[in-house]
Amino acid sequence: MTPAELKAFLSAGERKTFLRFLTCGSVDDGKSTLIGRLLYDTKLIFEDQLRTLEKDSRRHGTTGEDIDFALLLDGLEAEREQGITIDVAYRFFATDKRKYIVADTPGHEQYTRNMATGASTADLAIILVDARKGVLTQTRRHAYICSLLRIRHVVLAVNKIDLVGHSQEIFRTIEREFRDFADKLDFASLVSIPISARHGDNVISRSEATPWHEGPTLLDHLDSVDVTSGREVLAFRMPVQWVNRPNLDFRGFAGTIASGRIAPGDEITVAVSGRSSRVQRIVTHDGDLDEARAGDAVTLTLEDEVDISRGDVLVPGAQRPEVSDQFAAHLLWMAEDEMLPGRQYLLKTGARTVPATVTELKHKVDVNTLERFAAKTLQLNEVGFCNFSVSVPIAFDRYRDNRETGSFILIDRFTNATVAAGMIEFGLRRATNVHWQALDVTKSVRAELKGQKPVILWFTGLSGSGKSTIANIVERKLALAGRHTYLLDGDNVRHGLNRDLGFTDADRVENIRRVAETAKLFVDAGIIVLVSFISPFRSERRTARELVGADEFLEVYVDTPLGVCMARDPKGLYRRAQAGEIKNFTGIDSPYEPPENAEIHVNTVDLTPEQAADRIIARLRDSGLIG
Repeated sequence: MTPAELKAFLSAGERKTFLRFLTCGSVDDGKSTLIGRLLYDTKLIFEDQLRTLEKDSRRHGTTGEDIDFALLLDGLEAEREQGITIDVAYRFFATDKRKYIVADTPGHEQYTRNMATGASTADLAIILVDARKGVLTQTRRHAYICSLLRIRHVVLAVNKIDLVGHSQEIFRTIEREFRDFADKLDFASLVSIPISARHGDNVISRSEATPWHEGPTLLDHLDSVDVTSGREVLAFRMPVQWVNRPNLDFRGFAGTIASGRIAPGDEITVAVSGRSSRVQRIVTHDGDLDEARAGDAVTLTLEDEVDISRGDVLVPGAQRPEVSDQFAAHLLWMAEDEMLPGRQYLLKTGARTVPATVTELKHKVDVNTLERFAAKTLQLNEVGFCNFSVSVPIAFDRYRDNRETGSFILIDRFTNATVAAGMIEFGLRRATNVHWQALDVTKSVRAELKGQKPVILWFTGLSGSGKSTIANIVERKLALAGRHTYLLDGDNVRHGLNRDLGFTDADRVENIRRVAETAKLFVDAGIIVLVSFISPFRSERRTARELVGADEFLEVYVDTPLGVCMARDPKGLYRRAQAGEIKNFTGIDSPYEPPENAEIHVNTVDLTPEQAADRIIARLRDSGLIG
């Protein structure tokens, strides 16, 4: 190839449009085989890869003497042994008309989270259905997730059509059933194609075995479908990932442009604070740019000194996003442990991570019928519509308007695992007329009047451990010393404030949330408040701790082995729980997570309640909380 021919070839490649798509569907519907077939037929498999594939097909293949194209993507040993896809595999290929990145996503229900990961950046989805099995629950689940993630274009690929005798009737039945379901999902286009990924029928070339199919082949459709993302025509958005300050003479804000365009001289605003300036330079490793657009990683310098930090979002002053600490969103739950309203998670959107709570689960969705129904929690792979509250206001767009700035993930605060993906629907403005009222009499004034330092003594332990007994003795000793106290006891509070709550995990979380907020008010009043609750979950105890100052919370772990508590059984609760009369009883059929670093640790096997109380009083004196 001459230099001129090479230049022309590269130039032609740069002018090609770009498409990201994914394959999804149920287990063993042929997703990996289809992509392998596309790579093979577009001649993008090198000779050494082909030889390895032939060798692997003999060892791991499921297609007899034929090449098993699925092995091109199922690279993990576990995938090859089980014949399923576990991880998301990305592959690049190109035709004369277009360049592609394809994500091969797992079909197994256990790995739905990986499917959602692949779908989050795709413009088109190929949903495969095994012609022998028809439309399954996982088929509907993946279609619904594609709709939630705003994938506008779908191909229904009825695979293994050769195994049903290339039956037009079976194809039409599957197509009709899927279209009836998909009509509710608002896809912009839906094309149905009968294929055999193994033999290549209607993948690249039209199959003589399906003369009744008058539509395009799969590749013809991929080459021609208009899936322009429109990110460049959306309003400018750039989450700041890093404040670049190598020396006193340079201060820039680095990030990847999520949408829109920007040029030097354009006005720019910090979404949350509202502070504005103008772009001075667009700096890159290869030199300054006259313009940057969606997908470009750049550093912006501004004409003015503006307070900007990692996580801030830069936007045009005339096209600002919503800014709120409350919003409603669709949530795909991806963890084995259920989602519990009231529990605190970490919410990550763009480059910003903030504490967040699901304040209400409005409904969850039956993926088979798309019906909505009431629920208190979300289980693995379930989808719900929730209200959220975050610790500080964040900037966002509706997901349907901007996939980049309208999406988020939830992270477990203890394991750091991603537990959910969310798509913001709208901000909640119901509390915009409520403002914090400044008061002349402050917490410090109230505490000074009482001559004490306010604190929460949070007693936690199993039922029967002696929490309430010890807390009662401690309060009596403090009262005798002239201290102002109040005791919030688990049983007593359930007669009033929390009388509407049961003992499910979700209700336990809400129980502790209310008590923690109440205890905070007592601290604000200058009171020493004793809280005696089983409070089985570390997450909720940690949330309670974070409501007050670092020196205003002491965790008291009343450590008593389960066997001892069961032997004591002062209220007969363990006996009833073991007989099945009480459900969700801590220590029997509901877990207890003991404190890992409690400030005060008392063991009631070694200490009497009076001795345990004396040890707690001594610790309060040593800490300077009481004289």
